[in-house]
Amino acid sequence: MRSSPSQDSLEMRPVLARSGGESFSSGQVKLLAAVLLLQLCYAGYNIAAKVALDKGIGQFVFPVYRNVIGFSLLAPFAYFLEKEDRPSLSLSLLFQFFLLASFGITINQVCFLIGLRYVPTTYAAAIQNLGPALTFAMAAALGLEQVHIAKRYGLAKVLGTVTSIGGATVITLYKVGCAYILGNCVTWSAWMVLQVPVVKKYPAKLSFSAFICFFGFLQCLVIACISETDSEKWKVHSVEQLCAILYSGLVVSGIAIALQIWCIDKGGPLFTAVFGPVQVVAVAIVSVLIFNDQLYLGGVVGSVLIVFGLYLVLWGKKEEKVSNQDMSQGLQMHALQIDPCE
Repeated sequence: MRSSPSQDSLEMRPVLARSGGESFSSGQVKLLAAVLLLQLCYAGYNIAAKVALDKGIGQFVFPVYRNVIGFSLLAPFAYFLEKEDRPSLSLSLLFQFFLLASFGITINQVCFLIGLRYVPTTYAAAIQNLGPALTFAMAAALGLEQVHIAKRYGLAKVLGTVTSIGGATVITLYKVGCAYILGNCVTWSAWMVLQVPVVKKYPAKLSFSAFICFFGFLQCLVIACISETDSEKWKVHSVEQLCAILYSGLVVSGIAIALQIWCIDKGGPLFTAVFGPVQVVAVAIVSVLIFNDQLYLGGVVGSVLIVFGLYLVLWGKKEEKVSNQDMSQGLQMHALQIDPCE
């Protein structure tokens, strides 16, 4: 399960590009280490959530604890670090925060946790790599993303989207519970697209994340109070459950958000997304060792298709950016060659 700031476009900066015999700079090494750590944090959430559910905590109660801890961690930093830059609030903005929380937290997390009841964590992590493809498809449908099917980068994005969705379909046919994980990806992609205009009006990212976390907590609390009538589902019965709750709140909803903001700022959202499959590999290894998960051919094939589609979409986005830059430079050169006195 991912938490993310605004991603206006999937662009990639040449953070790891090297020329000649140059070695990686310390900044590039730090960025690479940070992105890998970020994916391991998200991989840990898959494992922590599975452990908490297996130990008996309510699937609607778990996100309540996660988000109240995440909000408690984010709120002080947001208040003090963005005190001078935070825009004023309005009822319209608060309502938009509330709607975004329903997509980015409430429906998203509930679908994921229900899916974990029926799906091995490895396949849940694999399906989450659908995010960039679904985000592209939704943005294109809303006119926020240009397709350019006649160009190779446009064709790559379309083929990557189709391939990823095909891979998810293969896994879903194998495990019906994957439909919930797919719902998790759809709502996450919707959140990624819908938050863009809101963040432009309210660019204080930590405060924005804190508000989303707060409204998500309230929504999850209402759902849990209605659905989880057994008081035992609200109790923390073991150290494993407590650790899983603290991990999801402090690490995933707190530290991982700050880390992802930093990674996207330094390397771009595309560079950050490229390392998504690291999460799949890490979860697969731990799941086999701890949960004795069985990897089946259909699930493996579907996972490979999703990852392949992910890289097609990301490659298409990279080529599109290069093409746009070349076109812009060409227009500038042409403008410089025109003599205004002629």
